[in-house]
Amino acid sequence: MQLVKANVVSITPLTEFVYKVELKPSEPVSFEAGHYLQLVLGEKDKRAFSIASRPSQTELLELHIGASEENSYAMQALDHLREHFANNTQAELEVGLGISQLRTESELPLVLLAGGTGFSYVKSMADHLAEIKSTRPVFFYWGVRDESALYAKEEMEKWAASQANFNFIPVVEHATDTWQGHTGYVHKAVMKDIVSLEPYEIYMAGRFDMIGPVRDDFINHGAIRENMYADAFAFIK
Repeated sequence: MQLVKANVVSITPLTEFVYKVELKPSEPVSFEAGHYLQLVLGEKDKRAFSIASRPSQTELLELHIGASEENSYAMQALDHLREHFANNTQAELEVGLGISQLRTESELPLVLLAGGTGFSYVKSMADHLAEIKSTRPVFFYWGVRDESALYAKEEMEKWAASQANFNFIPVVEHATDTWQGHTGYVHKAVMKDIVSLEPYEIYMAGRFDMIGPVRDDFINHGAIRENMYADAFAFIK
């Protein structure tokens, strides 16, 4: 873990409730794809957010923060960053946390699964895999409630087009009649597409109440528990 101060470069809305935050640390940072950082609001108040940027971006950190009045955890963090941005002061960060980073030594095919802004967790992995020209088959599933929440759909389609082994599968829970892709729960789409998850390495991010049932369903669908990674596992049974 690296403790650094950082300037807030920009706060940009991606949807009505999701914001991209760019932070410039006072010194180059070191982290792995899939790590998260903590925004220090106080000595005993630290807010965790996945790092969306790839590890080679040592001088700029990208976060995707889903914030609404109903989500005080994220909204208070966003307001804290807005205050630093307005006053041109530095935020305090703890960078390079987590135990569910991409295992680059593995050669197993990959399922990257994201629910909502859990997208940022697997985006870092996807960008890193493209940068190192990985030949591992990668299936990137991104589940959202409504099509309007697919704020990076075009970007990920370009990622999928960059190499033949990359696949991007968006899943919309509440789809309109014009939507032509997968519908319903994102992990159900994975199990529909893949006969058995036994040969796959799986990385997951989303709401904690989502990750537990997904883990159990995936194990029943052949997944090996030791090949499944999510930081939420440390907080759920």
